[in-house]
Amino acid sequence: MKPEFDQEFMSLALQEGVKGLGLTAPNPSVGAVLVKEGQVVGKGYHKKAGEAHAEQEAIADCLEKGNDPTGSDIYITLEPCSTVGRTPPCTQAIVEAGIRRVVWAADDPNPNHRGAARTLLEGLGVEVVTEVLASEAEELHRAFFKVQRTRMPWVIVKTALSLDGRIVRPPGESQWLTGEEARANVQVLRGEVDAILTSGRTARRDNPRLTYRGERKSKKQPLRVVFTDKEQGNLSQGAYLLEASESGPTRFLSGNLREELRSLAQEGYHTLLLEAGGGLVGEFLDQGLVDEWVSYFAPLVVGGDVPAVGGRGIQDLECRPRLERISYQSFGSDVRVRGFVTQV
Repeated sequence: MKPEFDQEFMSLALQEGVKGLGLTAPNPSVGAVLVKEGQVVGKGYHKKAGEAHAEQEAIADCLEKGNDPTGSDIYITLEPCSTVGRTPPCTQAIVEAGIRRVVWAADDPNPNHRGAARTLLEGLGVEVVTEVLASEAEELHRAFFKVQRTRMPWVIVKTALSLDGRIVRPPGESQWLTGEEARANVQVLRGEVDAILTSGRTARRDNPRLTYRGERKSKKQPLRVVFTDKEQGNLSQGAYLLEASESGPTRFLSGNLREELRSLAQEGYHTLLLEAGGGLVGEFLDQGLVDEWVSYFAPLVVGGDVPAVGGRGIQDLECRPRLERISYQSFGSDVRVRGFVTQV
């Protein structure tokens, strides 16, 4: 395959990888595409930890379609594994399939594995090309990369607020600020994560479920976590968070936020969604624990004294967290702002 087509086919592999978001932890959501004589002959993505990796899925798809992978190129969003784990190494599958050229986007962030696939494959006469759409792949695999580099999870803050920055409607009205379309998109967001976090105060006030209610049947329910200094969050009998869930009982955590988050990451919960009031969100920001921000703005002016973000705040404007790689999207009359948090 001519190098000028590498980005085109890697883009297809990235699209495959997106399909696995929220399904694969503690593994990354890798995508792969097999190309022969300029045509896609197989594609796949990693669907669940312990099951076939993306490379193996693409090869199987190729064979199921009656295509021969011999002499093909494979495009992978992450360096293929070269060690035996819960599944055989992907480098072995690549060699056995007769693939002649391997292109991947990002190297393995684990220094113990990085570069091993190149050494093995090139030693067997397989051509290797790397760093094709590497930044896009790092964005796709951002939670996996962060855990590998820092042992900390990727934390997303989700807020729904009025134009004047309030998160609660007046007493007696619906608890929802945003419309049905925005709330449906929240379920899509929940489908990307491994755990959903809230505060004891929010749990007592709103009686949330913290469950995924989207359309992905293969999505396991996220772990539910409540940060609180009260036993069982001092929740009243019948609270949803006291009910059993596919993800197990709700975790009630207290103490050092950073250490608790690190423990969750080591258990395999790599992407965490924080849905809480201004107090806990502010504390996460004060400690530099937020990686991504998602706000849904409703076209309302509410007033009152419940801000979306509390905490100490920062007096110097130049030192405040900012968003980069921002996207804007409308859902009905509401607007979503999503971006990555940078700490100056």
